[in-house]
Amino acid sequence: MFPLAAAPWDTGGGTRITQVRTFLCAPQGCPYLIVRVETNQPGLYGLGCASDPQRTLAVRAVVDGYLGPLLLGRDPADVEDLHRLLLNSGYWRGGSIAGNALGALDVALWDIKGKAAGLPLYSLLGGRARHGAEAYTHVDGADPGQVAERVAAAVEAGWRHVRVQVAVPGVDTYGAGDGGRRGVWDSLAYLRHVPPALAEVRRRVGDDVQLLHDAHERLTPSQARELVAAVADAGLYFLEDALAPEDSAHFGQLRAAGPVPLAMGELFDDVSRFLPLLQARVIDFARVRIPTLGGLTPARKLVAACELFGVRTAPHGPGDVSPVGQAANVALDVSSPAFGVQEAAAFREATLEVFPGTPVPVRGVLYPSEAPGLGVDFDEAAARRHPAPPPLEHDRWALLRGVDGAAHRP
Repeated sequence: MFPLAAAPWDTGGGTRITQVRTFLCAPQGCPYLIVRVETNQPGLYGLGCASDPQRTLAVRAVVDGYLGPLLLGRDPADVEDLHRLLLNSGYWRGGSIAGNALGALDVALWDIKGKAAGLPLYSLLGGRARHGAEAYTHVDGADPGQVAERVAAAVEAGWRHVRVQVAVPGVDTYGAGDGGRRGVWDSLAYLRHVPPALAEVRRRVGDDVQLLHDAHERLTPSQARELVAAVADAGLYFLEDALAPEDSAHFGQLRAAGPVPLAMGELFDDVSRFLPLLQARVIDFARVRIPTLGGLTPARKLVAACELFGVRTAPHGPGDVSPVGQAANVALDVSSPAFGVQEAAAFREATLEVFPGTPVPVRGVLYPSEAPGLGVDFDEAAARRHPAPPPLEHDRWALLRGVDGAAHRP
């Protein structure tokens, strides 16, 4: 008889998981929850990123109290089996908290698998489909002239893709400052101000750079339709999050409103939420967030589906995804024909110290590590010098209200 819930086969080899540890730090300013899965083989361990900066302690509790203990004594090589076992261990499955906890452990198991095989992670995912992952950087400004100057500087530094956010006077505009009114949002002011500003930025920078813009789920479906029609002349590479996840059934109307490429998905916590959008062919880019989706195991299947439906991937990689999570992104990017562009964060010196091997863009391109596994390590001593902020501290940016005082999506 096999122990309860143990794999009903002889895994052989003798490698077993002996400990799962979590570490909380903030070298980038936002909280990082890093998971380390250790084995009985000297020096063989895996790292994962449980990035959820607003609910970090809840994710940590799931890893420490539930999923981590369930891995003890098991063979880390059976990644598919362990992923399904951990997923099913919560009768009420899903959600971002459980997804991030599972995602960190899943990526750590893939890291172990690569290290045990002596191969970089991308090799386990099918090998290279390209030499590196072209990435985009972020630029904002108070007006089109300032934004255009900063885009030009980014192009000079080697970037071919730049996300642009333009401040709206008197409004807390996502990615571009509070306009003198922190925490206040006005969708109508945004719709009046941003489309002509984007068109002016395009006029100033020319057509050789790919511009992206993030609406950040703040619009109603009718407002999103208006935005799509209004930004057609800006020649965007894509418009991101024109709708909130709960309004994603309206994407067909956005497709009909104009020729603007649409990106969606960073807030999805289950790969099945992408499927109606892929089948209806109403998005052009899938914003894949590996930690929240439950790790590489489901993300690589989603990427394969994107390839079949002609949708490109644009994985989520801002500063609140740690270098461990970014390394997983890059491995997936370079191994998939469906890849489009990778979001890139400007990691601080403190972050580079805590995470040796951090992927750093070289003239707008992220290259995968050739070291076994993820190729990123974690310096615990350095991490202790950067404690995480108190709970709720990182929530403040999301506590948005409309001009009428009603709570608003961030």
